[in-house]
Order: sequence, then C-alpha cells, then structure tokens
Amino acid sequence: MTEQLTTPFPSASILGYPRIGRRRELKKAVEAYWAGKIDAAALDAAAKEIQLGTAKRLQGLGLTEAAAVPGTFSYYDQVLDAAAHLGAVPARFGNLLNAEGQLDIDGYFTLARGNKDQQPLEMTKWFDTNYHYLVPEIGPETSFALTSSRIVEEFEYALANGVQTRPYIVGPVTFLLLSKASDDAPAGFSPLSRLEDVLPVYTALLEKLAAAGASWVQLDEPALVVDQDTPAGEIQAAVARSYEVLASAAQRPQLFVSTPYGALYGQLGTLAATGIDALHLDVFKGEVPSAAALAALGTKTLVAGVVDGHNIWRNDLAASAKKVAELQKSVAKLAISTSTSTQHVPHDVDEEVQLSEQLRSWLAFADQKAVEVVTLAGLLTDPPATGVQSRDVQPAIDEATRVIASRAEAEGVRRADVRARTAALTDADFNRSAYAVREAAQEKALHLPPLPTTTIGSFPQTSEIRTARARANRGDLTTEQYEQLMKDEIKRVVELQEELGFDVLVHGEPERNDMVQYFAENLEGFDVTVHGWVQSYGSRCTRPSILWGDVTRSAPITVKWAEYAQSLTNQPMKGMLTGPVTILAWSFVRDDQPLGETANQVALALRDEIADLEAAGIKVIQVDEPALRELLPLRKADQAAYLDWSVKSFRLSTAGAADATQVHTHLCYSEFGAIIDAIDGLDADVTSIEAARSRMEVVHDLESHGFGRGVGPGVYDIHSPRVPGEQEVTELLSTAVKHVPSRQLWVNPDCGLKTRGYAETEESLRNLVTATKTVRAELLQAAK
Repeated sequence: MTEQLTTPFPSASILGYPRIGRRRELKKAVEAYWAGKIDAAALDAAAKEIQLGTAKRLQGLGLTEAAAVPGTFSYYDQVLDAAAHLGAVPARFGNLLNAEGQLDIDGYFTLARGNKDQQPLEMTKWFDTNYHYLVPEIGPETSFALTSSRIVEEFEYALANGVQTRPYIVGPVTFLLLSKASDDAPAGFSPLSRLEDVLPVYTALLEKLAAAGASWVQLDEPALVVDQDTPAGEIQAAVARSYEVLASAAQRPQLFVSTPYGALYGQLGTLAATGIDALHLDVFKGEVPSAAALAALGTKTLVAGVVDGHNIWRNDLAASAKKVAELQKSVAKLAISTSTSTQHVPHDVDEEVQLSEQLRSWLAFADQKAVEVVTLAGLLTDPPATGVQSRDVQPAIDEATRVIASRAEAEGVRRADVRARTAALTDADFNRSAYAVREAAQEKALHLPPLPTTTIGSFPQTSEIRTARARANRGDLTTEQYEQLMKDEIKRVVELQEELGFDVLVHGEPERNDMVQYFAENLEGFDVTVHGWVQSYGSRCTRPSILWGDVTRSAPITVKWAEYAQSLTNQPMKGMLTGPVTILAWSFVRDDQPLGETANQVALALRDEIADLEAAGIKVIQVDEPALRELLPLRKADQAAYLDWSVKSFRLSTAGAADATQVHTHLCYSEFGAIIDAIDGLDADVTSIEAARSRMEVVHDLESHGFGRGVGPGVYDIHSPRVPGEQEVTELLSTAVKHVPSRQLWVNPDCGLKTRGYAETEESLRNLVTATKTVRAELLQAAK
C-alpha cells in the first residue's frame, strides 16, 4: 500500500528560479573548480550558500508555505542531473562511476565538457528558450541505477536550515523523449522503449525523498506540450504507465507534474486519470482548458501558470485575475504559479537603477514574478462564488493596469518614421539575384581555393580586453586610448589568421561585449541591463537586452572596425552582424505587437549597415542567425507562419547586397533537419552550421535535401576546452565530403571563439588548416 504525506500544495509557488547566483557566484565557483583554484569541498560550500540564499529570498518574497520553494538548483543542467541520477552514462566514456557506484562531480562534469579522448554529450536548445541542455545517449546497452543522491542531499540541507523545499527532477517521459539513440543502438531504436527500466530508478529516488521528509516532488514534463515525432499513442501510453508506477511507490512524496512552455492538449486527460496529486498547466501561453476537461482532475490540485516565467514584462494582473476566477469555477483545488521556471529571466529588476524609472515599472524579473504569484494567490483566500477580491490584492491589480496603459503611450514605443518605412516594403525588398549569378560574381571578386577556411567571427576575449572595456566604461580610458587597444587586438588577430593560413578573415570582435548587446547599445528602441544575467548553458551566462520600442539605426555600428581590419590584409575580411531573428531571440522582446513586425524593423537597420559595409570595401558579410530554430513554435500547426516571417526578415536584411558581395550566415545547436527548408530559404551564399559535437549528423540532412549553396559544417566544437586533433578534423571533413559536393564545402569551427583561450584556439585552428590541406590534396589526387 502506498504511504504518502498529505500536505496541501502551496497556494503560491514558482516552477524554478535562476540558479547562477545574484552575482553569478555559481559560475565563478564552478569555473574556479575547473581551473583547480578551489577543491570539491569549496565548490560544495558555494553551492549550498547559493541554494540556501535562494530559499530564504523566496520565503521573504512570500513563498512561505511548505514546498513552495522549488529545489531546482543545478551545477550545470537539469537534464544532465537526471542522467546522473539514473546512471545513464554512455559506454564511450568508460566507467565514470566511482568506487561507491556513484557519479561524482568530476564524472558529472566530464559528461558535460568531455575529455581529451571523448567529446561531451551533444547540446541543443531547451524548447523555445535560449537555454541549452545536454542530450543523454540511451541504447539497449545502457544500464540504469540510482547513482546520485544529490537531490535528496539538497532537500535535507535546506530542511536542516528551516526550509522545506520541493525537490525537482525531469520526468521520465520527457527525459527519454529528449534523449538520442547511442552510437551502439540499432537503427530505429527509440530511447522511450527503455521506460520500464528507468521507472524503478525514479521509484527508488521517490522513496529516498519520502524517507527524508519531502512532502512534494516536482516532475517536469515539458515534452508533453510539443508535437513529437513519436506517435501520440505511444507517448500517451508512456505517460499513463509512468505515473501509474510512480504513484504506486511503497513510500513517496505527493507527485506534482509540471508541463511548461505551452498548452498540454491531449495529455491532460491522460495525466488526470493517473494517481498524481497535482498538475501544472501553462495558462499564460496556452489557453484555459474547458470546464469539462478540467473536471477530469477531480480532487487533484490544478497549479495554474498564469505568470509568464519566460519574458520580463509586468503581468496584467486584471487579466490574470479573470483567469483565476474562471478556473476556480471548474476545479476543486487551485494554486497559482509561473508558466515556466524563472531561470529564463534575471533575478531582480530593482537592481537595474541605471534604467529609467518608467522602463523599470514595465518589468518583472524573477523576484517580481514571485511577488505577482503571491498577489494572485491572494484571490484564492476569498470564497470563489462571491467574485469579491481581497482588499490587499485590488490595489496591486489597479497599479498594474495603470502601468500597462502608460506603457502604450510612452515616447519611442511607436515611431511614425519607422512604421512608414516598414509599411512601404514590397516583394522586391526581400529578394536578391539568382544564386548562379551571384556565385559567378563572387568567384570573380574573391578567388577562393577549394574548401575555403574561415572562422565564425569572434576570437578569444582576453582578460586584458575585458579590463580595457571596463576601464573605458568607468572613464579611466579616453575614447582614443580604448580604440587604440582594440586596434592592437584586431591587428594581432589578423596577423594570427594570416600566419595560420586562413582564406577569409575576421577582425575578432574585441570591441563587442556580446553579439546582441553590442547592437542593442547602438540601436534605438533598446536598453541594456547591468546585472540581468541569465544562464545559457553550464557556466555560460548572457545579459539579454530589452527591446521595448520601435527600432532604428541612427549611425553605422561596425563599419570602422571592419574597414580598419581590411586595411591590414589583402585577404577578404568578413563584416560581422547579428541577424534579426537572433537579436529578437536573445533579447527580451516587446509583447505588444507581432514578432514579425519587430523583426522587420531590426532587419531594416541591418540592411543599412550592410550597405555601409559594402561602401567601405567589405566583400564578405556574415549575418549570424544561430537562434533561427530557437523561436520555432512547439506545435507544428504554428510553425509555418513563424518560418515565413523569420526567413523574410533575414532576406530583408540581406537582399540589398550586391551580387558580388558574399553573404554568409551561421546557425548552431538546433535540429537542423526540422527546418532545412527554412535554412535553404534564407538564400545565404554560405551557411556555417554546428556539426562537430554531433559528429557531422547534419550532412545527411544537407544531402537528402540537395542543399545547393556554400555550407560549412563545423569541425571544431568550441563549447568544450578540448583541442581536436588533426586526424579528428580530417575524419570529420572526409565525412562531409562524402555527402556534400566539395565545391560547396567550407571549413570552420562550430561557433565563435570568444569563450576559449588563445593557446587552445591556436592549436585547434592550426589543426583545422592542416587537416584542410590534407583533404584538399586527397581531392586533387582523386580528380586526376
């Protein structure tokens, strides 16, 4: 017989909270550990301080009920955490388990970062966010066992310090659906087929949590809101089986299943019929289900995600209050939460004192979202039938309504000149000449060899570069002094590329703090934060800019740096721009108009920049779109419309370029096969694509599609510190040549080199060029 506690689900909660620390303390501690500057005990102490600080902070914001604070801390990634607890270690890594049969912290980081002999787990986008997760590798040979107890230990530590948290783990169906077949798996193998083998491990973990005193556990199942390639019937059966087994555990906490990032649709009834105790629905992005659908929940608690956890705009509390009232009529028990984890937003808007008071009033970061949840939960204290709102809630609702109305009328939100320009666009503004015409003009202008080599744009940002930028921002360096330091670095980068033998050069981007923020700082309609860091993957963080108004460019942004770099060499120099979709995806974008309208405004600003780069003599221009796949809607019915406007915005930015100007683009960490038609539709002359970590999987998609323009599948994974050997790069290139005509192939790293050090970068790039020469010679010999 199942034994469980019956603590009510908290009336106010959130699905997750930023885990990097308010001043990126976790990032600094983890990187210090990797560098050997601190030991495991010091890393553990830093992690505990962050976890307890988060719990106390959330209690102070009003999440005071038992299990209201989610235990969503992670050293690196939540999917990797699940793999670590399940013992899902790929055979290619050998035995990473220690003498006690546990995956220790070093083994955990080896899966994330690789070693000199093995590439790390593949990385890809987490649903429609700019977060990246590590992809587990599952095959028939994968053994499962409870090889970590960190979730239990974290709960016990918080409890010992006065906070009963809610332990968290990625649910079994999502874990398997997000996994890929291992190298040793037979063709057609589905990781979901191993469900019966992982469920006992989940059961063992639940029993340990119950023994430790956990009243609730959160199992995250976001894969259920996505249209999967796996047949819906198989997923439905897996959901029913999983929560039948977990609900029947001999001893367990109450089961809370969360389904963020969209509407649950058909799986609502399936989950409602299981023995779970609470179900989260995203009713911010998804619609409120019908009363008939909700009736299936019976006495289970519905946790309504009415506060957006994914963007930073203040909640329309009046609209949310109506949703709460509607839901109260349809369910027996109701609680309020965020639509997703707030790991996707910064910590606290009150710390951004450099922003105008007006702009700050429009925003809600993680702390403010917790307060919004608490405010809306105040409605639950009143009898649902009366419709009378609590007196302490109404003032907050009225203030939110006032602020939202004032935002619509604020200066710069709508500009007549910007809107007149977008309204005047015609079909001709979105199209270049035929590719054959452009190809001939570019061959005449550039004279490139077979398998031309290039990099993606950025070179290592040294501590000296960052220090110079900080000193310039403080006023300790004059503009002339700062620019001279940047020119010195550009000269160094150009000379290094010439010495290594690259064919198309870059200036290295030393002047850029971030590939989006740099443009945001130079475009009207944006603002930037000081402390607004969010996690991208592992220890890597970014500060998304705030796109709040109509966008326009008042002056050239990149031209003087590209022009200077070109003056240093006779080799072609690439001008480097960030594309309109990526600027949107990696910013917090206004929510008061369709994204396509905003994208076209950004595209026109970039179009003007391209014209100025051409006038300055730049013959190769790269417009990066690494986030093209990122904004793809999770439901297939919505994808065509997104791909239409996103592709058009890219083409709008580049269509003014001359035939002889070679336009490059770059994409990374996406399931490329799903959007290969859209990638082709961008009509770039050369497309560079992440491929090293996935071991050239993308070339099969390129071959089957018949991709007909230049393409550079990456041969150097820059997201890991390991240096690829010459033989490894040669093998990757040889694989590419088998599937893509060599006349189309370019050779390049996966992404920019900003995060790497110079020693590893030089060695890796030298191996890249040497391997290219080897494959060129093989191609020449085969042609004789």
